[in-house]
Amino acid sequence: MDIESSLRPYIQEVNARLEQLLPSPTEAPEALHEAMRYSCLAPGKRLRPALALICAEATGGTRQEALDVACAIEMIHCFSLIHDDLPAIDNDDLRRGLPTCHVKFGEAVAILAGDALFALAFETVAQQKASPGITVECMKILTASVGSYGLVGGETIDILSEGKPVDAETLEIIHRRKTASLISASCEIGSLFGTSDARQKLKQYGENIGLAFQIADDVLNETGTADQLGKAAGSDRERQKATYPAVYGVEASRAKAIELAQIAVQNVAGLHHQELLAGMAKYSVERLN
Repeated sequence: MDIESSLRPYIQEVNARLEQLLPSPTEAPEALHEAMRYSCLAPGKRLRPALALICAEATGGTRQEALDVACAIEMIHCFSLIHDDLPAIDNDDLRRGLPTCHVKFGEAVAILAGDALFALAFETVAQQKASPGITVECMKILTASVGSYGLVGGETIDILSEGKPVDAETLEIIHRRKTASLISASCEIGSLFGTSDARQKLKQYGENIGLAFQIADDVLNETGTADQLGKAAGSDRERQKATYPAVYGVEASRAKAIELAQIAVQNVAGLHHQELLAGMAKYSVERLN
């Protein structure tokens, strides 16, 4: 299937709703609001919010019911990218083919824009029209996925591991927390809006494609170009970061990513939207081919 065409309606709905939810750049503090919009509305795959919407439909819900929390997930993802790009962490100049937030607006505004997006994400979840029970579950899943046992914890271990020998177990902990945790949360949260009991299946599906996606990203950082990536290529090796190619080599990493995507396809066998979910799993690693 043409996955990009299939995803287009989901991405368009997410982008339109983000336009509404993000504060106006004409309201004070203008620089903060402009930086938030600049980073959050920059062209991107919208993988995480799209998965939330697709998983809502796959379990009998509607994408409209899950739209606000899907946008909140994208805000959290964007917050993490802004902070990852800062000089104190990855010191990147490009993101999604554009100057990074701190290059465009300065470090102070970039830090605060990330903070504000993180806060707005949870405000958006709290104000969604879902039942109180679903809203609380969304909050529980999201906070767990981004805290010290999730995205932030994984990023911390990643930073502290730079320039040091890293074993396979530590490498997997880094990648599962810093990338797979939020992707898995996106799928699990989407399932809350449906009626069929596929929560664990979709959570596992998200974990597998999340890890596959990060391995593919590691490989591309090693083998791709800045034009392909929308950011600097070869930067992981320069910083001696813990990556799958560094531990296993490029070819073994490719094989591992493809294997995980295949397992993810098995996770969603028999579900509504099975073909689309399988396509998403393949999409997460198709950049390797």
